[in-house]
Amino acid sequence: MSWDCGLRYMFSVAPAVQQPGGMCILPDKEDLSRLEMVQRLAKDGCRFLQNHSKSPEKTSEPRSDEAVRIYLRERGHNVLVLQRVSSEWPALPASTRGGGREEARHGRFVVVAGTPEKILEHLLNDLTLDDNQGKESDTLLDDFLLPYPVFMSTSDLCQALLGHYCTKRYRGREDRKEALERKQKVLHLVSQWMSLCKDFLRDEEPVKVFMKTLYRYVLDDLYEHPALEADVRELQKLYQLHQRHAVDEYSPQRKSKTLFHQLSLKEAELQARSTQRETKEALCHVYVTMDVYLSIKVHGGVLAQELLHIVAERMDVPQEELALVAVTFPGGRVFLQPQDRVFSDSLRPLGRLHICRKDAGEFLFPLIDNSEVQQRSARMFSLNTWDVAVALTNFDWTIFNSIHEQQLVYFTFSRHAGSHHTVALELLLQRCNEVQLWVMTEVLLCPTLCRRVQLIKKFIKIAAHCKAQRNLNCFFAVIMGLNAAAVGRLTQTWEKIPGKFKKLFSELETMTDPSLNHKAYRDSFKKMKAPKIPFLPLLLKDITFIHEGNKTFHDNLVNFEKLHMIADTVRLIRQCQTDPMGNSITQKSSPDVRAYVDYLHIIDNQQTLFELSHRLEPRA
Repeated sequence: MSWDCGLRYMFSVAPAVQQPGGMCILPDKEDLSRLEMVQRLAKDGCRFLQNHSKSPEKTSEPRSDEAVRIYLRERGHNVLVLQRVSSEWPALPASTRGGGREEARHGRFVVVAGTPEKILEHLLNDLTLDDNQGKESDTLLDDFLLPYPVFMSTSDLCQALLGHYCTKRYRGREDRKEALERKQKVLHLVSQWMSLCKDFLRDEEPVKVFMKTLYRYVLDDLYEHPALEADVRELQKLYQLHQRHAVDEYSPQRKSKTLFHQLSLKEAELQARSTQRETKEALCHVYVTMDVYLSIKVHGGVLAQELLHIVAERMDVPQEELALVAVTFPGGRVFLQPQDRVFSDSLRPLGRLHICRKDAGEFLFPLIDNSEVQQRSARMFSLNTWDVAVALTNFDWTIFNSIHEQQLVYFTFSRHAGSHHTVALELLLQRCNEVQLWVMTEVLLCPTLCRRVQLIKKFIKIAAHCKAQRNLNCFFAVIMGLNAAAVGRLTQTWEKIPGKFKKLFSELETMTDPSLNHKAYRDSFKKMKAPKIPFLPLLLKDITFIHEGNKTFHDNLVNFEKLHMIADTVRLIRQCQTDPMGNSITQKSSPDVRAYVDYLHIIDNQQTLFELSHRLEPRA
């Protein structure tokens, strides 16, 4: 099966390579400039080879893969493999394949595999700055930039881009126009990369150093290439760098001093905004017993005394009687002081947080026992189901809207484990699991049969409302909570559910049917308009199957077919977050409902949940 990574090859027709010492056959006069490029590569020790079982003349029969592949070799090793997409083959959209109109008619070449450096070089050579093909070029860059962490680090990419911008390869043979075009292509790729990453990688030290260096190089090139002034403004816009003086009034040396002054101001601004991470929201689990915890929505820089105040208010216990303890593994305990930070810089808790009484000494004496937990009255009966679904959707959207596509790549390939790269993604996955446990907890803590029936009816309504609000992540969580074994075994309770609610629940269950690779969910989700929240575990499953089912490298060359599939999959995040019509998924919800949704009461021990279930309806 042919595939396309969205990168075009420099030839629109296949060169017929004969025996060593022969020459490429380029039938059109317009290919002379490309022949010159091949000659330059040949002087540098590069060769283009083609395996062919038939003559290169066109035939009416589709040719095999072996007949249409070209190998670029350096020092006796393959460094780039290209495959021709002929006009006889099923046509792909030009914007996806990366070919222009002419290439779409006559066939062109796409990357199959290669070294990271050669793939990047090929991309830059084939990049077009034509406004009419801007969207096309952006798609090509997108295909490369989204999955690049799979095969090269951010630092390596920065160094490669700087090398292409400052290359001396064609010095003496490259005229000013060619040099300007090469620099503009690199700057366009950088601009696309920064726009794609937004704030995701902006705090990375290699990226900051790279942008400082590149900005200095561009300023130094302004006198020789005045057309780069637009690119300087773009770099300033991306990083909020403001020139104090006109560009043309200063020498490159003076401009460099101005640049470093601006950068120092920018660094001071970043330090002044170092508390920005504290505005990010996080979920905090505070255990009140070994099995029961409160899930509390807090800001990333919350202090121990702030969290203690929230828990004390929630539990209706004087704050002076409580202490917050972080349990580390294996078995360490730290009593947090009032001004201690609860989360590390990566927005992860310092340990498993427990609440205990100060007079408990070194022992984590439980604040309440399980019997008191079971007698806790459900607050759900006083809340409107639509308002609860709105609050749940608003909560999920706040997290989902901050997820970057590359978080799925980092999460799947386990890069930078424990860093901030996947915090938002892990947070939403955690929230999905919590909503499922919350549904189970509320039902199993309801002591009377009639009230349990009313509670299940409410949860069925909430699931339907979440689907209507295009929040499929929470929809799945509620349905899975009701389908859990500890709840599903309550036959006396389910028998009392009215028929119309059973029918509604059955219809909602159909969408969660995993048969045919979740076809029911995929078909329904595809029809929903953006913005919408997908079921994240299934999206991660798709990426994991791509990862596990395809090798990342073939003969030490990057398998770009796999990377293209990954890029297509993770782009779903952006499509779900963006709405061209300006519609919003969020709605207003009452403070009481938000307070309830932001502080969920959860039992996370399956054995405890089953004990509660058997206590409500003993086994016959």
